[in-house]
Amino acid sequence: MQDIRAFVEAYVAAATGPDPDRYLDLFRDDAAVHDDGHSLRGLAQVRRWREETPNVDYDLLEVAGTPTACRAVALVSGDFPGSPLALRFAFERDVRGKITVLTITP
Repeated sequence: MQDIRAFVEAYVAAATGPDPDRYLDLFRDDAAVHDDGHSLRGLAQVRRWREETPNVDYDLLEVAGTPTACRAVALVSGDFPGSPLALRFAFERDVRGKITVLTITP
């Protein structure tokens, strides 16, 4: 499994890139995402959520944790109210490195 900084950088690259499948490849089929008061489960719901999310830029400020439970703080800017906004990303990953749970909070 790659180190956590490399993983978070890969997540940011996929989240800001043009290929939605590259982003979805980071998640396990039954992954859960908790963001902005909404909870999603499974790749179909994660895909729909990702498609509805505005394009943003990330300035990665902090990464900490372990390969299976890491967190990151990023300054996120884009076309949304309150931009730029510092957001916290908490990732839980399985032994293959796939995201099982992603929680995004202010």
